[in-house]
Amino acid sequence: MQAYVVEHPGGPEVLRLKEIPTPAVKPGWTRLKVLGFGINHSEIYTRKGESPSVKFPRVLGIEVVGEIDETSAPDTFELGQRVVSIMGEMGRAFDGSYAEYVLVPNTQIFPVKTTLSLRDLVAVPETYYTAYGIFKSLQLKETDSVLIRAATSGVGIADLRLIRAFDPHIQVTGTTRSEDKLNQLLTAGFDDVIIAPDSEKLPAGVGNFDKIIDLIGPLSVRDSLQHLNAFGIVSATGVLGNEWTVPDFDPVGDIPNNGYLTGFNSGEVSSTLMQELFDFIDQYDVQVAPAKVFNFNEVAQAHAYLSESGGLGKVIVMVEP
Repeated sequence: MQAYVVEHPGGPEVLRLKEIPTPAVKPGWTRLKVLGFGINHSEIYTRKGESPSVKFPRVLGIEVVGEIDETSAPDTFELGQRVVSIMGEMGRAFDGSYAEYVLVPNTQIFPVKTTLSLRDLVAVPETYYTAYGIFKSLQLKETDSVLIRAATSGVGIADLRLIRAFDPHIQVTGTTRSEDKLNQLLTAGFDDVIIAPDSEKLPAGVGNFDKIIDLIGPLSVRDSLQHLNAFGIVSATGVLGNEWTVPDFDPVGDIPNNGYLTGFNSGEVSSTLMQELFDFIDQYDVQVAPAKVFNFNEVAQAHAYLSESGGLGKVIVMVEP
């Protein structure tokens, strides 16, 4: 089969398409024919060598939409059945979805029922699963004001779309470091946009919000907590600030009185929540179309685009046209 094998850390050019053996099915695992996959910032970090646990050579890819090709669990899965798989160390501890076929644990395979087209389906799994987990944790009300930090990210745009579909009256503000993206965010549906060149702190004079989705993560979470209204919630989910932990975090001192801090770990995947997500998308007609679509021979270009472009939303690769 063809797969993108990263031999050593580097730029997009290290994503080289090679012929490698098609993985053989083993007990407890199933082989999927890859139909498409999303490109994620975490994969860019891994490609650069910034994921210490990942050993090279490695085929990257933490999510996939595919079809059952061969399985060790024929009583559970049907050949040709369309499924999704995310996380579970795919593309990290074992080879991932940047390939024509991927071998994944049976416990990590999720058949889904949806009316989405294949292209829209490929844009959903990891990004919208994360966004939906965040969305649920915020316990949103019609009167809420919401701030999304790093609003131009795939999860930021996904959460905006989930909120807008659920209740268009909720006021949603987004942040971006670039003035060039202001009009794009307003067009995408944000009520207001804050230009925040410093990822760690919001500009002086920015007020408080009922709910804050902090996708920058540990770098900015202390600051986000200081911009909460009483009984507000911060969901710190993401590491776009390239910091993985909060040094010397003091829950009593850093979380304000009558404020709440939560997060969502998309590595803990629930089949029930996954189907609930697709039901929500269908029920509320959430617009999940990808921002940019690449072909299988353009994975390096897809990485470069996500790293450097001014586009918003999800970048995907289609293996099947």
